[in-house]
Amino acid sequence: MTYDISALRSRFPALAAGTAHFDGPGGTQTPEPVIRAIADALANPLSNRGQVTVGERNADAIVTGARQAMADLLGAQASGIVFGRSATQLTYEFSRTLARTWAPGDEVVVTRLDHDANIRPWVQAAAQAGATVRWADFDPATGELTVDHVRAVLSERTRLVAVTAASNLIGTRPAVADIARLARETGALAYVDGVHHTAHALVDLERLGADFYVCSPYKFLGPHLGVLAARPELLATLHPDKLLPSTDTVPERFELGTLPYEFLAGTRAAVDFLAGLDTGAEGSRRERLAAAFTALEEHEQVLRARLDKGLSQLEGVTVHSRAADRTPTLLLTFAHHSTVDAYRFLAERAVHAPSGSFYAIEASRWLGLGDTGGLRVGLAPYNDTEDVDRLLAGLSEFLALPGADSR
Repeated sequence: MTYDISALRSRFPALAAGTAHFDGPGGTQTPEPVIRAIADALANPLSNRGQVTVGERNADAIVTGARQAMADLLGAQASGIVFGRSATQLTYEFSRTLARTWAPGDEVVVTRLDHDANIRPWVQAAAQAGATVRWADFDPATGELTVDHVRAVLSERTRLVAVTAASNLIGTRPAVADIARLARETGALAYVDGVHHTAHALVDLERLGADFYVCSPYKFLGPHLGVLAARPELLATLHPDKLLPSTDTVPERFELGTLPYEFLAGTRAAVDFLAGLDTGAEGSRRERLAAAFTALEEHEQVLRARLDKGLSQLEGVTVHSRAADRTPTLLLTFAHHSTVDAYRFLAERAVHAPSGSFYAIEASRWLGLGDTGGLRVGLAPYNDTEDVDRLLAGLSEFLALPGADSR
């Protein structure tokens, strides 16, 4: 494996400002090839999709290219890739469509570990259908959401299980494949939020067992967009509200209005950039992506170990990210200091680690942190040891200040 962090960082114009970014879970910085792809799409003839004019052909090539790129990234079929404004918007759209088949007495399972975008749409859709919501808890001491937690709330009336592939708050990666298998055995669908997970591990839709999988390219070096992957034959059974003259072809029937072609061009460029993280890898894009994520995980594990060791040497720090299998994302609170104050203190020193619950409101409350949450530190492909050392030095300096007993 060849992971050249110095060469990698040089391709991110935003890093020239000198900030150490630990805000990747909320959105990563953008590499130059992605910026250029967006600009090139807008600089060349562009029109609604078709095959007559140059602009039509350019638009069509951008869409088909982006679908194949996302299919390669997620181990899916290109004809099962749906684009939307965001993962939240896509989940709302699919929750409304799926809920049409629900009836009073049916049940939907959500987890307290999830981002609210994979909770509230299902809770609201269930309420409108008269269905019952069952909550799968997680262990706040360990951060683990187990198969048994989900099994405890499943029944023969379960129609759908909504579960995260990785918590955006504390990094926990549940055994999604086992949970999806359990859902399938009860006749339920598995809707998986992969927004945080996709940035840190290679996804294989079939192996994961997800019926639906959503993610957001801006969490893995791309533009602001949402993507849903599913089996084309499953999508063909669903009939969303749509305009009369718009196509009923899958997956286009789920894409409302004209797609943002420039962002699709940027999405393809982001996937290609990820495929090049291991500069020595060869083969198909999927094969290069597999090698790239192996190299990325090794890089992030080294940095996380350095971060874990440094935090363990600081007084008054509680790390709420404790699951055995987790992303390099840590949630911190302090015995005598506010995490909001820490966020501001670090920002003044050009270290960006934000404070909050980050829309994982149920998880934050279940951890006993209320709606406030904590300081979130997330690693991204461009972080290096200097970033980690700057963060640790900043926290050490902050914690040495007089503090009050507040979070």
